[in-house]
Amino acid sequence: MSIKPFVIVVGVDYSEHAERALRAAWGQAVKEQPAEIHVVHVSRAIGAEPLLPALAPYLGASAMHVPSLDEHRAQLDAYLDSVLPTLPQFGHASIRVVAHIALDAPVAGVTHLAFELESDMIVIGSHGRHGPAQWVLGSVAEGIVRQARCAVLVVPPTPVAPCVPSIEPPCLRCVTTRQASRRAEMWCEQHRDRGGRLRSYNHYDPTPHESTLPLVLPKAPSVSSPG
Repeated sequence: MSIKPFVIVVGVDYSEHAERALRAAWGQAVKEQPAEIHVVHVSRAIGAEPLLPALAPYLGASAMHVPSLDEHRAQLDAYLDSVLPTLPQFGHASIRVVAHIALDAPVAGVTHLAFELESDMIVIGSHGRHGPAQWVLGSVAEGIVRQARCAVLVVPPTPVAPCVPSIEPPCLRCVTTRQASRRAEMWCEQHRDRGGRLRSYNHYDPTPHESTLPLVLPKAPSVSSPG
């Protein structure tokens, strides 16, 4: 009795986001093997003729070449030949990789293939755009999540380490002053005016009004009870 493989569809556009998605799909397939990874590149145009030749002179270009189906296949095969050998357990895992070229919009091309293959999972990379960039360009990942009929794994972009400023070392004269005075004096003469000022501390209360209340409230006046 044959065991149904775990089917994964992963969309690629040859970007670094797509490569992270392919690597994530491979890692999932290793866990679920036997498995199949169907790698699909979706193009909006496939042909052998220049794109819009009548408009080319007005656009300042001689012709815009549209890759043929054979060129798309060759590009996808070359891409897989360069990435797959770098994956762990390549050549030893029970994983079958199939390449697909689809002529469609990206969201429809990926989700339709996943539906036809009765896939168990779709893996897609996210460019991580937010705000107006996402409103204008749209989000392929979001569209696939909305239309897919199987589980969708969205691989986020590589996090960028925040630029954290270095902490300035303490003033040696202030440290000496604290040690010599047993912390009766906290600052040296140079920093006494700045360091000795009173600080006010606020407590953030995440209520619907988002009010900021003082951490220390003034003492309420005492009320004497009647005799």
